[in-house]
Amino acid sequence: MSSKQLSTISRNIRKFRKEKNFSQDRLSKEAEVAYNTIVKIESGENPNPTVETLERVAKALGISIEKLFKE
Repeated sequence: MSSKQLSTISRNIRKFRKEKNFSQDRLSKEAEVAYNTIVKIESGENPNPTVETLERVAKALGISIEKLFKE
């Protein structure tokens, strides 16, 4: 994944999470993903989140995975 794609994903996860009024902790629980994983994806520290992780996050946010990649 390119750094541009990652920054788009990070930005979009944060945006959709805030729209749902989810904390990072709540999103991690809803998505059944480690809290630390959410923090690292949003901060850009995790350069290669798995497709499974992104699918779980998208589902928890009630959006399609494609929306995470849209600029």
